[in-house]
Amino acid sequence: MSDKPLNDDFNAMDADMAETNAEHGLDAHPSDDLAPLDAVIAERDEWKDRALRVAAEMENLKRRAETQQNDARAFAIQRFAKDLLGVADNLERALMAAPKDTDGPTVALVTGLEMTQKALLQAFETNGLKRVAPETGEAFNPHLHQAMIEQPSDTVPGGAVLQTMQSGFELFGRTIRPAMVVVAAKGSGAQGANPYGAAPAPEGQSFDGKA
Repeated sequence: MSDKPLNDDFNAMDADMAETNAEHGLDAHPSDDLAPLDAVIAERDEWKDRALRVAAEMENLKRRAETQQNDARAFAIQRFAKDLLGVADNLERALMAAPKDTDGPTVALVTGLEMTQKALLQAFETNGLKRVAPETGEAFNPHLHQAMIEQPSDTVPGGAVLQTMQSGFELFGRTIRPAMVVVAAKGSGAQGANPYGAAPAPEGQSFDGKA
């Protein structure tokens, strides 16, 4: 008896199974069964990457919008603020020239000037305009200070602020007028005692130990 009819039956059954698997999206190879899952994972990773990029872009847009808003606000009040700086300067000069040890109406006048200056500076700071007045010994900042004079000093180290001649102002972190300062010359600072500084000279003449 020939096996050919039986083989033909098996071949026909294999063909029917392959056709059925193809209709249901299945392949004959087991390694291909995970192909749909891999496609889903790849699509998920792609959407995740897109979401991260969109989030980063939105954050950059937010920061850019804040910067532009601050710039617009600073530009809008910068000219007005510069005009008011003259008022602040006049108040400061008046307080510096006012007598300190007085009685009567003069004391009330000085007190009124001090209160007016305090209120004006408070209004400045509320609107982003801050006063720059470095103290003696403070490090010189070229972004906020302008060196007008250089003088030697026995107490302030070289390169530090020795005196503020005129206060400066910054608006939202931007310097609109640097503080005019006197800077200690190079080599300044506390010096050691000179043992010859107080040595008396004969015949009533003084001896200068620093010469």
